Amino acid sequence: MDVDKTSFYPLLLDILTDISEAHFVAIDLELSGVVTKGLNNSTGKPSLQRRYEETKQAAERYQILQFGLTCVQQDIVTQKYILKPYNFNLSPIIAESRLDIERIFSFQSGAVEFLLKTGFDLSKPFTRGVPYLSRLEAKEAREKHAKRQDKSALADIQIKPTEVESLAFLERVRSELNAWITSPNADCQSYVNIAPLNALTDNDGDSSEELSRFEKRLVHQLVRAEYPELVTVSKRGYIQVVRFDKEREDQIAAGRKRDMHERVNRQKGFRWVIEALLGSDLSRLDLRECARDPLTGEQVFADLDEYRSQFHRAHELMRGNPRILVGHNCFLDFVYIYRTFIGVLPDTVEEFQQKLHELWPTVVDTKYMSTHNCGDISPVSSLEQIAGQLAEQKEPILEVAVEHRKYEGAEALHEAGYDSFLTAQIAVRLSSKLEKEGAYVEVNGHEKVNEVSELITNGAAKKKKGKSNGWKVNGISHSPSGSDTTVTPLGFANLTLGPTSTSSQQDVEEGFTPSLPGAKWKHRGDPSVPTTAGANDPFIYDPKNKTHHYRPEVEGEVIGGMPPFGEDFWRVYGNKLRVFGTDEGVCVLSAGGEEEVDSGDGDGVGVGQGGVEV
Repeated sequence: MDVDKTSFYPLLLDILTDISEAHFVAIDLELSGVVTKGLNNSTGKPSLQRRYEETKQAAERYQILQFGLTCVQQDIVTQKYILKPYNFNLSPIIAESRLDIERIFSFQSGAVEFLLKTGFDLSKPFTRGVPYLSRLEAKEAREKHAKRQDKSALADIQIKPTEVESLAFLERVRSELNAWITSPNADCQSYVNIAPLNALTDNDGDSSEELSRFEKRLVHQLVRAEYPELVTVSKRGYIQVVRFDKEREDQIAAGRKRDMHERVNRQKGFRWVIEALLGSDLSRLDLRECARDPLTGEQVFADLDEYRSQFHRAHELMRGNPRILVGHNCFLDFVYIYRTFIGVLPDTVEEFQQKLHELWPTVVDTKYMSTHNCGDISPVSSLEQIAGQLAEQKEPILEVAVEHRKYEGAEALHEAGYDSFLTAQIAVRLSSKLEKEGAYVEVNGHEKVNEVSELITNGAAKKKKGKSNGWKVNGISHSPSGSDTTVTPLGFANLTLGPTSTSSQQDVEEGFTPSLPGAKWKHRGDPSVPTTAGANDPFIYDPKNKTHHYRPEVEGEVIGGMPPFGEDFWRVYGNKLRVFGTDEGVCVLSAGGEEEVDSGDGDGVGVGQGGVEV
């Protein structure tokens, strides 16, 4: 389903409802520019820190043009997964000009060329794109508004003795004000207008001639400095001076603040979706904005009680409950999402890992799932290739919701909504396949090889005859002689037997082995998979430690489907982002540092356990 600036608010309640009921949410981005590789002269692979710095620089320069989001709901009754893909074009333009925010953005020629080849309409983000405002931009807008309201913070214009015209203008203003104050009819005259000499005013109070901005500022400055009992009010072409009234001024200030909040919330746009994914408090959302025609944007009659009922149901499920996010090769995506909607990116990748983990405690990268333990040669693992290999998998059953059938039977590669749609399918099918075909078990490095072979030959493995008249286990052909022949894996970690030895005991590296009843997903030897020994291990699922909380109304289990989140399976495959081309090869999201408790945008939007106000 395509969502543009006109249909965004009319559809927002349904979008929030779909997010609240989602088992997980798959995401994908299309960008105006990406990391330029090969510019450094260093030999060898860069470190993860170096790749992060390059990605950070790109995210600070380029824009998210399109955001794909697919909500995946488990239908426990029919034992199906229901997919609801959305495609959002995002506008880089700040439509609410009075926010006093400037946004500078760039386009990379190579990225534009690629987008044009795929049929991407570069005009849509500008003409039909959904607006957004980052937490940092919202904070800046409010700070500038507060500064404008604080008249004492304005710097005075220093008039030199040689500027005789300016001095004469100020003297005329003083004379008019003094004459009004001392007039016998002062009580009857509630104001005085400071306009250009000989200017006439019409019935609406507008002046036939206008004061310049410089003259207006001089009037404001003079009254503020010499007439504390008076207040200036800017009008079209002139300045109106009235007597100070605290109650009236408080009402005016409250009205201006309310107007600022409304403008910020309108410009916030797509960030309402991001905050919903974060589990933030969305109670500041003005539901009247949702009462619009999705085709024209015009206000329509609506039952606000019904709107509130739908919103509160969704809000109750989301608040304090960050969604589980799934992406494909999504390290870059999350760097851009953080920079675009949250704030300034940290300087180090370690701090980024911690902050991202605080925002979304459970993240899954299907690229990592499909290439886990792939060795030092990066396998072919593009989104469309993996989706194609899994397309014939009949179970678990995937079904597209009726209102979201744009991509059913139609291919739209490199459209963010479609790519998120493929990512969602891969996440369900591949995790189901991996769970059925194998489990991580600890293998003692000093155990006999025949003990491992016994596990294989006792029927624990899924037997597939190979050319060597042996068994094919997780992409490895095992021959009776013990020699191994590697075949192309799809999401399978390799079981590697140790070097040949005449000893009855041979070293065996831990790896992906067939499922056994009651087997646990655990592994020693892979640095990206922590052990289960430490009670305080941040990767061990703890439902009390700011993770995704399950609600019985929308959660359950599809038999033969994805392993339930919270099982040891996801300790192996969760919170690891594939970063090929680096020394580390993977970015492990970890807890640590202080928890961010306030977004600082003035909304009270925050992250952390329990959610904070937005």
